[in-house]
Amino acid sequence: MPTTRRPRTRRTAALLIPAATALALAATAACSSTSGSGSPAAGPAHKKVTLITGVKSDPFYITMTCAAQAEAQAKGMDFTAEGSAQWDVSVQRPLIDSVAAVRPDGLLVSPVDTSALTPSLKQIQSAGTKIGLVDTSVTDASVGITRISSDNEAGGKVAAKALAQQMGDKGSVIVISVKPGISTTDARIKGFTEEMAAHPGITVLPTLYDNDLPATAASQIQATLAAHPDLGGVFAGNTNTGQGIATGLQQAGKQGTVKVAAFDAEPDEITALKAGTLQVLVAQDPAAIGTQAVDQLAAAFAGQPVQAQIGTTMVAITKDNIDDPKVSKYAYKAGC
Repeated sequence: MPTTRRPRTRRTAALLIPAATALALAATAACSSTSGSGSPAAGPAHKKVTLITGVKSDPFYITMTCAAQAEAQAKGMDFTAEGSAQWDVSVQRPLIDSVAAVRPDGLLVSPVDTSALTPSLKQIQSAGTKIGLVDTSVTDASVGITRISSDNEAGGKVAAKALAQQMGDKGSVIVISVKPGISTTDARIKGFTEEMAAHPGITVLPTLYDNDLPATAASQIQATLAAHPDLGGVFAGNTNTGQGIATGLQQAGKQGTVKVAAFDAEPDEITALKAGTLQVLVAQDPAAIGTQAVDQLAAAFAGQPVQAQIGTTMVAITKDNIDDPKVSKYAYKAGC
């Protein structure tokens, strides 16, 4: 999940996070026809594949969808995509149930909860649909032929290291995230708090949850500032949270004073980074997730080996390196 989210003296090379699997971003992502042309392999051609993302309007998922669609088109698949209007089980469940009625050949899904949707997914899987879990996952290991996501725990550690440096290894820090029970953001928090334990001069305040609402995150950071005048840093668990924190700090007149490390790299976060409201963006590679997910389904359709777990690249973006093409390509899209 997105997620959604640095002085000029920092070295770019030190900010690159090793990938579990080297992946390439899709070169282009067309948003028009989803039925491919040309001569794709017999296995995936004309297979019906559906992608259900966590939040349809999130640039992280838009970037993933564009890349998945382009790859599916190239392989001759019949591809459709849908996404939740908000990060909520009650909103995503009807989308998953509609897939159960259609019974496509493949389903790629970003479940918004680690367990609540498992029965529905197992029913779809038992009916013959091949399932790939993208970005988020469920705890039941029997669900899905492949799971593709970032190494979120490692990303949390990188965010903590960068933020501790920004804070001069002193003061209070707080994590604001979406809600408990989401595999990706839970892992980010775990990595962040474990790394912060190695910085005894920093006090880690109890984690707050904003239910993926930027306005809530803005209010929470302002309340935290009032209660903890020594607040020196904040870690935003995803895109919407990063937006809300940036807004809250601007309204409180603390832009740049309180250092912020945020996950994801959607357009508004890039703008905030350049403006100095955010200091570190830990960018994922949603395009690679989408591309690899389609590739793994294609392999399964053709009776070829499938990778059960794939980890994708993450890159830390700062003011120093945002204009480097090797880094700027990780910025998320607002549309195909």
